[in-house]
Amino acid sequence: MKASLLCFFAMSEQHKPQSEAGSGGHHPAWMDSVYERLAEDDEGRVCKDISEEACRETPGNFFYTLLSNTLSNIADRLASAKTTLPWLLLQVGAPAWALSVLVPIRESGSMLPQMFIGALVRRQAVRKWVWVGGGFLQALALMAMGWSALVLEGLPAAIAVIALLVVFSLARGACSVAYKDVLGKTIPKTRRGRLSGWISSISGLAAFLTGLWLGFLQDTDSLWIYAGLIFLAAGAWLLAIISYSRIIEFPGATEGGANGFTEAIARLSLLREDAPFRSFVIGRALAMGSGLVAPFYVALARDDLGSAASLLGIFIAAEGLAGLISSPFWGRWADRSSRLVFAAACGLSAALSFAVVFWSLSPMPELASQWFYPLVFFGLGVAHAGVRLGRKTYLVDMAGGNKRTDYVAVSNTVIGALLLLTGLLGALAAAFSVQLTIGLLALAGVIGAVLSLRWKEVSG
Repeated sequence: MKASLLCFFAMSEQHKPQSEAGSGGHHPAWMDSVYERLAEDDEGRVCKDISEEACRETPGNFFYTLLSNTLSNIADRLASAKTTLPWLLLQVGAPAWALSVLVPIRESGSMLPQMFIGALVRRQAVRKWVWVGGGFLQALALMAMGWSALVLEGLPAAIAVIALLVVFSLARGACSVAYKDVLGKTIPKTRRGRLSGWISSISGLAAFLTGLWLGFLQDTDSLWIYAGLIFLAAGAWLLAIISYSRIIEFPGATEGGANGFTEAIARLSLLREDAPFRSFVIGRALAMGSGLVAPFYVALARDDLGSAASLLGIFIAAEGLAGLISSPFWGRWADRSSRLVFAAACGLSAALSFAVVFWSLSPMPELASQWFYPLVFFGLGVAHAGVRLGRKTYLVDMAGGNKRTDYVAVSNTVIGALLLLTGLLGALAAAFSVQLTIGLLALAGVIGAVLSLRWKEVSG
């Protein structure tokens, strides 16, 4: 099936309409106009850090990357391990322990193997097919999750969903390694941050609308609603891989992919030998709080306001609106200085967390809390969007060729391991005090912001 799928996509590329090509590339002429508007490329084509032949294909590749990754981000919102999957398992009567492993598996499962997956990706001269194959596996895993929820109950349903989530996460790890490498080969410097900004913005709008919809359905309790979200996410992934297959990627270097396991272990030496990369990984690790602290915000809001379920739609909408509004700004700034974006976003996340700790420990009226928590959750969404865009753009810009693949694989593997450790430590700290956990994550963010100011400038 995989061979026939790749054959279909390859044939679709060969039959692109040449008469509609724009600017010497194999893409419709209207994509040049879209690219000029979205990438602000109206003063001459930018070709920094990519080949001349790849530069001719930039408008088409920009559009197909934007469409495919927006669809995949929407799929992530619809099948979120923080919202939809827990609701799905609760509906089928799964044991409580199953809920606690969803997010660690979803995040760490896609990061921990990347050092080994990266060695396999380096063997491929054209790496977009790794993303296509990984996306197809994710779509199949989601469809199987939805089907399992409809036909199974209790522990069997939980085991099936968790096993499929492992498959989903591993496939996502392959997509993550391939995506950053293909992005570095097909999109020039000073345009990558804007592309990521538009992806986050459009998917943020989708999350905002999803949150509003869930707000209207919060009193409805139907298995078909949650399973339907999973099936919609699978459909979005299928559309995403069709779009990504249209990217024109020219063959690249394949050195260093002979022995996946040996090469993967050898790549760990980057942390010892490459000081700028080591500093980046440390800073990224310290900034994990922008993503990990959100559940603790919700926990405090539930304690103060008494009904987390009634706030769920508001929180989802607030986070989506934050990405929609802030991502284009972060993206444009990241093209000028991704390290400053990372530092500013880390600082904002830490400041918000300190404010939440102070608020929760002070006697505040309930009416004020009804406004405070959604506002700080919105602010956290803005900060997290900046942290993600800053670190992604910085990582892609700081290296080229196979070195970029190595950087992505090693850093994500290390962060995946640290996520598991941080999750354990966070659970222990939360057993004593939720405020203590938030405060520790905020303090780490401050240190990460200060450290990132010492990174070498690589953008522009």
